[in-house]
Amino acid sequence: MTSIIFLGLVFAIFLLFFRKSRKVKPSTNLPPGKTGWPILGETLDYVRRPAEFIRDRMMKHSHDVFQTSLAGEKIAVFCGPLGNKFIYSNEDKFKPWLPHTFVKALSLKSIDRDTPSLKLFVEQLLNFLKLESLQQYIHVMDSKTRDHVEMYWVPYDEVKVQFLSKEFTFELICLLSFNFHEIDQVKELAERFNTLVKGLMSVPVNLPGTQYNRAMKASKAVLDKLIDLIRKRKLELLENDMNNRDQEIQDDLLTRVLRASDKEGVAFEDDELAGLILGVLFAGLYTSSSAITFVISHLAEYPHVYARVLQGYPKMKYTWNVVCESMRLIPPAPGGFREAITDLCYAGFTTPKGWKVHWNFYSTHKDPKYFPNPEKFEPSRFEATMQPNIFVPFGKGQHMCYGNEYARIKILVFLHNVVTRFRLSKANPPEKLIYTPDPVSVEGLRIRLLPH
Repeated sequence: MTSIIFLGLVFAIFLLFFRKSRKVKPSTNLPPGKTGWPILGETLDYVRRPAEFIRDRMMKHSHDVFQTSLAGEKIAVFCGPLGNKFIYSNEDKFKPWLPHTFVKALSLKSIDRDTPSLKLFVEQLLNFLKLESLQQYIHVMDSKTRDHVEMYWVPYDEVKVQFLSKEFTFELICLLSFNFHEIDQVKELAERFNTLVKGLMSVPVNLPGTQYNRAMKASKAVLDKLIDLIRKRKLELLENDMNNRDQEIQDDLLTRVLRASDKEGVAFEDDELAGLILGVLFAGLYTSSSAITFVISHLAEYPHVYARVLQGYPKMKYTWNVVCESMRLIPPAPGGFREAITDLCYAGFTTPKGWKVHWNFYSTHKDPKYFPNPEKFEPSRFEATMQPNIFVPFGKGQHMCYGNEYARIKILVFLHNVVTRFRLSKANPPEKLIYTPDPVSVEGLRIRLLPH
């Protein structure tokens, strides 16, 4: 039986590789580079060492654009500020793209922005995440942060920041998205969500016992919970309207989407809306929690920077420079992806229609041409006017992260509540950093706390 499953798997991989190899017409002017192993391509190298992956291939192939293969897809990696500019200024040549494993695990029926339901959802999400809208939630974010610090930081001499920052960011996004705040239930949801995320970058073999299989089971459990919450909220809104009551219902993202859906006559299937909210949870968790983690790491490592941050409240301009410098050295995510919907001519090479395009922060963040002495942690470099397109941690144009203002406020509020309560030092200064491809501190970033 085992041998039959193995042979079937090998045959399926061969068919997938054969089909993909026939999709793209041959070109004599493709970006230079290599695609690595069938199906896997160069995925493992990229995931384990993203900075070196980009740097080595820029030196070997081209400083402008090179080709590789990730997650079974042909990828053109655009490099440097000019590569970033090309992508950001040619919105009509691209469409959104996510790996198939992500789309399936997040239960996204479509990522086409022209789909009426997705268009309405994105409109409501953008309205929800506007600075003017977020200002009404700052007191909620601050209160939630203070409660978190009191419960998980104050009683202890040492904490693991990476674990706590993930826990906090997940609780906050659950509260603001669909008013889900029961601690035990949030923890259960977070546990299943983390199992899901761990399986997203695994080999997509859905057999019992595999990491991907566990991820798909976790995905179903999370989606079932979200569907239950959606149906309960629909009933609350319906009862409120039928009885002409002015009962206050939480003005969260879910309520806004459901009210807009009724008003605009755009129908959402419950599982479709659950998948979109799951996507928001995914986007709102890992990048900002990583940013918080490594800003605190740098504050613990550089006491003079910590002192200036403490003195700089309430304006926090220097604090944001510290956040930016931390994200420059340790980007919370490696970059972004799109799909080319037409042939792209750039730097003398042609990227065929259908290829995936990747812009990557590592191609500029540690280049001494743009950041002198690039390995040095120096927040003051962000006090000067910066060359365009060399530091774009939240993207730009239509590629701008929807939650950039939300992330900024959340990070600053969290840092304010930690820095004004504690002095910080590293419990294990040489603690190792690995990549998945997101940065991970192997011990969770152990930080000693000294109350003021």
